[in-house]
Amino acid sequence: MSCQLLFRVDPDLNMARFYRVEVLPDLFGEIIVERCWGRIGRAGQCKAASYPSSSLAEAAASRLISAKERRGYRS
Repeated sequence: MSCQLLFRVDPDLNMARFYRVEVLPDLFGEIIVERCWGRIGRAGQCKAASYPSSSLAEAAASRLISAKERRGYRS
């Protein structure tokens, strides 16, 4: 459905991070918002949340992306 990949790199702070938000259908008819984060070059962590409709999932993904952009992450 949709995937957004954000980065935050600041050599002065020794910061090189990624944040990925992806909206996917699951096998049971619901929509999953999967978010993964961590240091660039590492596996990182992932967390998924289930939503009954794609509009609710897209709204949740948009809120997550907006929050990360306010913290300095860029595409």
